[in-house]
Amino acid sequence: MTTAAAHFNVALLAFDNMEALDFAGPFEVFTTAARVARKRFSAPAIQPGSGTDPKDLFSVCCVARSLGPVKARAGLRVLPDADFAQCQQADLLLVPGGVVDAAQACPQTLAWVRHLHAHSPWTASVCTGAFILAAAGVLTDEPCTTHWEDLVDLRAQFPALQVQAGVRWVEAQQGRLVTSAGISAGIDMSLHLVARMAASVGWDGTALAEATARQMDYPWVRT
Repeated sequence: MTTAAAHFNVALLAFDNMEALDFAGPFEVFTTAARVARKRFSAPAIQPGSGTDPKDLFSVCCVARSLGPVKARAGLRVLPDADFAQCQQADLLLVPGGVVDAAQACPQTLAWVRHLHAHSPWTASVCTGAFILAAAGVLTDEPCTTHWEDLVDLRAQFPALQVQAGVRWVEAQQGRLVTSAGISAGIDMSLHLVARMAASVGWDGTALAEATARQMDYPWVRT
């Protein structure tokens, strides 16, 4: 649920065999956006009318089934901030991709994804994270996308979906649900979400997203 103050909680799912950059790319975008907002966008011309402290614009919580280390694809280990029971709502649920077979078949993971989606204004996935959203019943028959290599499998497993190729990200459910293609497309989508979310509370969201991409030295592809 979005608070009255300009503060957004991002719940970033972590699971074994997730793609490290599918996870770390969005993490970097939102944490950098918070830092950029704090340092560069405190002027009254850009600050929301409520006078909210810009340092609190975004926070990111890494959430997993348990608090034990999560081993990403290729071996990178991540320590979650919270388990499913400790994170019951967010402003944005973000699901990375990777090798998703186990996560896609995990009842606890799917139940948590369904619950968070129901209690979050925005839900997004990177790459094969779309398979988890579809298995959870969050994606049903909407337009969506995933990594180019997995488009055929997504169509085969979930034939009601309107799977799109050749796009960086796709919005559905009146903009509430966003899916992206692989890795760098997830960074592009996250910058897009920074712009949208910041604009929803009166910020110049595009300026913030552009400054975030510049801080990351990243060439933002917007479409």
